[in-house]
Amino acid sequence: MEDFRAIGKRLSNWGRWGKDDEKGTTNLITPERLVAAGKLIKHGKIFDLGIPMGADGPQPGGGRINPVHLMSETGQGQVFPGGFRYADDYIFMPLQGSSQWDSLAHVYYDDLLYNGFPASDVGLGGTLHNSIDKQGKGIAGRGVLLDLVALKGVDCLELGYVITPADLEAAATRQGVQVLPGDILLFRTGWRGKFLAERNPAAFMSGEPGLGMACCEWLHQKDVAVVASDNWAIEVLPGEFSDVVFNVHMVLIRDMGMTLGEILDFEELAADCAADGVWEFFFCSPPLKVSKAVGSPINPLAIK
Repeated sequence: MEDFRAIGKRLSNWGRWGKDDEKGTTNLITPERLVAAGKLIKHGKIFDLGIPMGADGPQPGGGRINPVHLMSETGQGQVFPGGFRYADDYIFMPLQGSSQWDSLAHVYYDDLLYNGFPASDVGLGGTLHNSIDKQGKGIAGRGVLLDLVALKGVDCLELGYVITPADLEAAATRQGVQVLPGDILLFRTGWRGKFLAERNPAAFMSGEPGLGMACCEWLHQKDVAVVASDNWAIEVLPGEFSDVVFNVHMVLIRDMGMTLGEILDFEELAADCAADGVWEFFFCSPPLKVSKAVGSPINPLAIK
């Protein structure tokens, strides 16, 4: 198999949108494509694709934990004129501990970030380039869901299943939908459904079905703007290489400049798309504008 560095160099988008660009492939969502995507709203049906941010999420602990919600005020013991009381709360969580966007500073190799910015830009105070707030105007446009679970006729793809370009093409053909330039591509593996059925964070995070290396070329050829899934790392784990990990991340984020969305919930949306035969929709998911951050929790919406 071709080395991931060679693939990354061949698919590189460095300089494509200028030497100072920090948005990457979301530049492909042009005003014209955004207007066309808005016309996909026909019935006003809204699908919430974000998982609940709570203690019963899929994080098993260690590097990332599930969100911790704390009340700072409940109204008890407060004394204000006229009987006024108020409640306030906090949340403590990894910015990538729930449904999330990976920023273009999240992954790098050979001491360089997307578009050639030095990896030394990433420090304890955050990142000086490619931070998630650079996507603050929102990741919105034409969304397409490819249901690989339905394609294979299973409840869930098995751990370690390598999704190929042929799988993606077959799903699109089966559903009668095209993946177009500037699209926000969602693909369903059933991994979220597996977690909901088992409630086993360790099993959820032990590996996953996901994109194989060949899909990087396919996404580049299609000029896909963003890719998101119901698994936790987009790519297949264990991976296809014995001597490298997260090679798909490195090519998509560092070389192509593609924002990745992870741990989404497509169960309700997939059922509706199967029922009405419409697999395209308006998608909108702005990140939190956390300065210098390398990721953000999200609550994506698909609107049909």
